[in-house]
Amino acid sequence: MPVEKRKLWALVMNSSHARILRSLGWTPGPDEEATTPPGEIVRQFEAKLLGEIMSDRPGRSFASFSSRRSAMESGSDPLAEETRGLIREVIAILEKHQRKGAFRELVIYAEPQVLGELRKMLPGPLRALVTKEETANYLNLSEADLAKKLSVDLGLGGAGR
Repeated sequence: MPVEKRKLWALVMNSSHARILRSLGWTPGPDEEATTPPGEIVRQFEAKLLGEIMSDRPGRSFASFSSRRSAMESGSDPLAEETRGLIREVIAILEKHQRKGAFRELVIYAEPQVLGELRKMLPGPLRALVTKEETANYLNLSEADLAKKLSVDLGLGGAGR
């Protein structure tokens, strides 16, 4: 009799890079390779220097009480906007797969600022599936090492697919 898959996915993210590990939490069958790490979805944007993002000058305006002109400030933080754009893209991917029933549990490992933004932006149906959140940055780990680290951290038997 086949073992029920736990359908656990993990999101590992920082401000410019996101990795989604699929199919954590179940051991491969006898016909599957036991050392194969879970499948991964990777999203990132090309890191830019602040000067490249803000290459257009914000402009100048007249003060309301005199004829002096002064520089206008940018209306938002462009680096934070890029991070929120990446978060929106990751949420769209997760929602698409969640609607298909690809996972029932989601764990999140992210830098503190990114985790805060994720909490604000995560829609209710996805938020209901989050079983663990942790401030950590594991993006430097290889695919196999990341799967092993998360499996140990989550108390799973194997890092299988």
